[in-house]
Amino acid sequence: MKRLIDLFKNKYFLISLAFLVWMIFFDKNDLFSQYQYRQQVNKLKQEREFYQKETDKVKKDLDELTSDPKKLEKFAREKYLMKKENEDVFVVVGTKSKDK
Repeated sequence: MKRLIDLFKNKYFLISLAFLVWMIFFDKNDLFSQYQYRQQVNKLKQEREFYQKETDKVKKDLDELTSDPKKLEKFAREKYLMKKENEDVFVVVGTKSKDK
Protein backbone atom coordinates (compact mmCIF):
# COMPACT_ATOMS: atom_id res chain seq x y z
CA MET A 1 0.00 0.00 0.00
CA LYS A 2 2.88 2.34 0.79
CA ARG A 3 4.36 1.72 -2.65
CA LEU A 4 1.08 2.72 -4.29
CA ILE A 5 0.91 5.92 -2.25
CA ASP A 6 4.54 6.68 -3.08
CA LEU A 7 3.79 6.04 -6.74
CA PHE A 8 0.93 8.58 -6.74
CA LYS A 9 3.14 11.13 -4.97
CA ASN A 10 5.71 10.88 -7.76
CA LYS A 11 5.27 13.93 -10.01
CA TYR A 12 6.70 12.17 -13.09
CA PHE A 13 4.20 9.37 -12.75
CA LEU A 14 1.33 11.83 -12.32
CA ILE A 15 2.41 13.87 -15.36
CA SER A 16 2.79 10.70 -17.43
CA LEU A 17 -0.62 9.46 -16.31
CA ALA A 18 -2.24 12.81 -17.10
CA PHE A 19 -0.56 12.85 -20.54
CA LEU A 20 -1.75 9.30 -21.24
CA VAL A 21 -5.35 10.10 -20.21
CA TRP A 22 -5.27 13.26 -22.32
CA MET A 23 -4.02 11.43 -25.41
CA ILE A 24 -6.51 8.57 -25.05
CA PHE A 25 -9.68 10.56 -24.34
CA PHE A 26 -9.38 14.30 -24.96
CA ASP A 27 -7.00 14.87 -27.86
CA LYS A 28 -8.37 15.40 -31.37
CA ASN A 29 -6.65 12.14 -32.38
CA ASP A 30 -8.05 10.05 -29.53
CA LEU A 31 -8.65 6.31 -29.76
CA PHE A 32 -12.29 6.62 -30.82
CA SER A 33 -11.39 8.98 -33.66
CA GLN A 34 -8.57 6.68 -34.78
CA TYR A 35 -11.00 3.75 -34.86
CA GLN A 36 -13.45 5.73 -36.99
CA TYR A 37 -10.67 6.83 -39.34
CA ARG A 38 -9.51 3.22 -39.72
CA GLN A 39 -13.05 2.10 -40.57
CA GLN A 40 -13.39 4.87 -43.14
CA VAL A 41 -10.06 3.96 -44.75
CA ASN A 42 -11.09 0.31 -45.03
CA LYS A 43 -14.40 1.28 -46.59
CA LEU A 44 -12.66 3.55 -49.12
CA LYS A 45 -10.21 0.78 -50.01
CA GLN A 46 -13.09 -1.58 -50.75
CA GLU A 47 -14.78 1.06 -52.89
CA ARG A 48 -11.52 1.68 -54.76
CA GLU A 49 -11.15 -2.03 -55.53
CA PHE A 50 -14.75 -2.20 -56.74
CA TYR A 51 -14.35 0.79 -59.05
CA GLN A 52 -11.04 -0.50 -60.39
CA LYS A 53 -12.73 -3.80 -61.30
CA GLU A 54 -15.60 -1.94 -62.94
CA THR A 55 -13.17 0.27 -64.87
CA ASP A 56 -11.26 -2.77 -66.11
CA LYS A 57 -14.52 -4.39 -67.21
CA VAL A 58 -15.61 -1.27 -69.10
CA LYS A 59 -12.19 -0.94 -70.77
CA LYS A 60 -12.42 -4.57 -71.89
CA ASP A 61 -15.91 -3.99 -73.31
CA LEU A 62 -14.75 -0.83 -75.07
CA ASP A 63 -11.82 -2.64 -76.67
CA GLU A 64 -14.13 -5.40 -77.89
CA LEU A 65 -16.66 -2.93 -79.29
CA THR A 66 -14.10 -0.83 -81.13
CA SER A 67 -12.28 -3.84 -82.62
CA ASP A 68 -15.17 -5.96 -83.89
CA PRO A 69 -18.17 -4.47 -85.76
CA LYS A 70 -20.26 -7.62 -85.16
CA LYS A 71 -19.91 -7.23 -81.41
CA LEU A 72 -20.81 -3.57 -81.73
CA GLU A 73 -24.01 -4.50 -83.54
CA LYS A 74 -24.82 -7.18 -80.96
CA PHE A 75 -24.23 -4.71 -78.13
CA ALA A 76 -26.48 -2.09 -79.74
CA ARG A 77 -29.25 -4.64 -80.27
CA GLU A 78 -29.12 -6.01 -76.73
CA LYS A 79 -28.62 -2.84 -74.72
CA TYR A 80 -30.45 -0.23 -76.74
CA LEU A 81 -32.97 -2.43 -78.61
CA MET A 82 -31.80 -1.13 -81.98
CA LYS A 83 -32.92 -2.89 -85.11
CA LYS A 84 -32.53 -2.90 -88.84
CA GLU A 85 -35.22 -1.33 -91.01
CA ASN A 86 -36.93 -4.58 -92.00
CA GLU A 87 -36.90 -6.18 -88.52
CA ASP A 88 -39.23 -6.24 -85.55
CA VAL A 89 -38.02 -6.35 -81.97
CA PHE A 90 -39.92 -8.27 -79.32
CA VAL A 91 -39.00 -7.71 -75.69
CA VAL A 92 -39.93 -10.57 -73.39
CA VAL A 93 -40.25 -9.62 -69.76
CA GLY A 94 -40.29 -12.47 -67.26
CA THR A 95 -42.30 -12.39 -64.08
CA LYS A 96 -40.53 -12.53 -60.76
CA SER A 97 -41.91 -15.03 -58.32
CA LYS A 98 -41.37 -14.50 -54.62
CA ASP A 99 -40.50 -17.65 -52.72
CA LYS A 100 -41.41 -17.66 -49.05
